[in-house]
Formats: sequence, C-alpha cells, structure tokens
Amino acid sequence: MGSKVLVVDDAAFMRMMIKDILRKGGYEVVGEAEDGAKAIEKFKELRPDLVTMDITMPDMDGITAVKEIRKIDTNALIIMCSAMGQQAMVIDAIQAGAKDFVVKPFQPERVLEAVRKVLA
Repeated sequence: MGSKVLVVDDAAFMRMMIKDILRKGGYEVVGEAEDGAKAIEKFKELRPDLVTMDITMPDMDGITAVKEIRKIDTNALIIMCSAMGQQAMVIDAIQAGAKDFVVKPFQPERVLEAVRKVLA
C-alpha cells in the first residue's frame, strides 16, 4: 500500500469519492472525519502522511483545522478541497499551511496529481 491518507469532508458522498480516487491511485485511506475538530483528533491518533481537507464544514472549518494540525506537526501535508474556487479562500488555505488546492467536482487525475506532488 502507498502513503496513508486522512480524508476530511462534511459530506459523506464526497469522502466516498475521494477515498475511491485515492484507493485506485494506490493510497491507503486510514481514516475520515466530517469536521475540523474530528480531523484534529484523527490526525493525532493516526498520524497520516497526508490529509485532504474540505474548507466549509460545521463546528470547525478546514482553514482553522489546518492551522491546528500544523501546530501539532509543522511538517503536516494537507491538500484543501472545496467547491468554492474563490481566490481569497485559496490564499487563506495556503497561508494556513495547505500545500495544494483541489476544486470540486473532483477530476480524479487532478486529485492524484496534487497528492503525488505534495508527497514527493
């Protein structure tokens, strides 16, 4: 199996889509979370090689979660995923420490390209 990935999105069908893309690409999905707070717990517990993080979620958004995860591990590798391809969101995500950004609806090849690039 390839690198271990934690998938974070508040929509179950989106998590399923990402997991499917990653597994077909040879990656191991070690866990999933539906909000930022759970993402932080899972990150501490599972120590994945990479996290895919939605931006807009209940309780704690993805950008806040990225900042918190990077306090735990400054080298954490995180790819943001969002339907909102707004420039400001992308900039906020990158400033928070995300390594790349993938826009929904996902193109499998773009997701895998981002994952390969970030893990390289």
